[in-house]
Amino acid sequence: MDRLACVDVPVLPLQLLLREHADWRTAPVAVVAEDRPQAELLHVNEAARRAGVLPGQKYSTALGLTRELRAGVVSSAQIDATVHALALRLRRHSPDVEPQEAGAGVFWVDAKGLDRLHPSREAWAHGIAGDLRDAGFEATIVVGFTRFGTYAVAKSGRGVKVFAAALDEDAAMRGVALRRLDLEPEVRDRLHALGVRTVGDFLRLPAGGLRSRFGESVQRLHHLAAGKTWAPLVPLEYKEPYQQQEDLEAPDSDAVRLLFLVKRLLDALLAQLVRRSEALVELTLHLVLDDHREHVERLRPAAATLDGVLLVGLVRLRLETLKLTAGVVELRLSAEGVRATAEQIALFRGSRRDLQAAHRAFARLRAELGEDVVVRAALRDGHLPTARFTWEVIDALPEAWPAPRDVAPRPLVRRLHAKPVPLPPRPRQEPDGWLLRGLEHGRVERLDGPYVVSGGWWSGRILRDYYYAHTSRGEILWIYYDRRRCRFFLEGRVE
Repeated sequence: MDRLACVDVPVLPLQLLLREHADWRTAPVAVVAEDRPQAELLHVNEAARRAGVLPGQKYSTALGLTRELRAGVVSSAQIDATVHALALRLRRHSPDVEPQEAGAGVFWVDAKGLDRLHPSREAWAHGIAGDLRDAGFEATIVVGFTRFGTYAVAKSGRGVKVFAAALDEDAAMRGVALRRLDLEPEVRDRLHALGVRTVGDFLRLPAGGLRSRFGESVQRLHHLAAGKTWAPLVPLEYKEPYQQQEDLEAPDSDAVRLLFLVKRLLDALLAQLVRRSEALVELTLHLVLDDHREHVERLRPAAATLDGVLLVGLVRLRLETLKLTAGVVELRLSAEGVRATAEQIALFRGSRRDLQAAHRAFARLRAELGEDVVVRAALRDGHLPTARFTWEVIDALPEAWPAPRDVAPRPLVRRLHAKPVPLPPRPRQEPDGWLLRGLEHGRVERLDGPYVVSGGWWSGRILRDYYYAHTSRGEILWIYYDRRRCRFFLEGRVE
């Protein structure tokens, strides 16, 4: 028989508010619909209930009951983003997770097929509870057999509960008080007046009479509790992660230069999100250092956003506080997204680049690093590979850049050294053990070539044999043998 787990993060908006204000945990606290005196209370904690404060009251009325009341607004966007983040976190424990559409904070998790990965279902459920606790959330986990059974028991208590048999789940479900379920207050009160106080009492009522007296929604709930309706698990759709990466030519720990790289990668990342109609809710920076360590930083904006300027500002503040043990050699950005609003998508797509702002940025670069620091590559006729392009100083950006054209076959991208690097001689006894750049880059496994370049009688005779050297670490190095000097040189590498 299939096993199912219900994970309930009770009163999620209230938990979010208390995460932001940890000093409120011992005080009466309420989540209000909006920031004004006549706002309605949506959720309250136990301290507020003891003071007589209940959901549905006005904030001003509740303040008359206790002056210690603390209140705040939790936006729907923040709730949606948290639900999505929690669903992704639960996927660490099972591949199939379904968030409840109505009622934020309830998730169903597929519990079958995990026996060989965990000592017991109890250990698996306690692992979920501990993981959510580490994230700052208290949750109830019930492992059973049916949607309604696990849901009703999860709403009636706290902690972890695992049912060994379907009959045990059914008996526990029938004892759950109706006030624990998400029933309309009017329906709940009418049923209470009829003496219907538990799920067992509710199941003894005729389904047809419920439809005529209370409506179709109550009848559907009755069918679900009685097991007359069944719905398969609809897990959260798996999506390829949003990720952009940049390999640095040399280790770099300068915050300004790293921020420029982040800006370029972030623009591409936001474009990916827009194509899926999503907004960014968490940005992760992976910094691989030159000493082979990896530094990870996570940033969460106040709400899901596509505002690149806001995100770059957050990254700048974080980079300025970092104390890295070595320079960065690889920068990787990854993002988590949630459904974006139409206004966010329209704002992103309708934005245009500010040329004047770019000119001001270039002026600051020239003032700090020199007049010829802002350049672009331009093609030119040349005999040698390094002579086929030059660097041109950019005085002003054009209104529009020419559109790139498709080229087939696509050429290999080479990173060239400003000056060729001399290489150690190739051993004659063990040619396969040739170490061009030391043990950390691996030995040469294959050479493609030679590709002969000769000529240059006007500036001295040139005769070179070019090769592509494939190393055991997966690198492709572009090298050549200079016949005049009788030596190998490293021209660049292929990406």
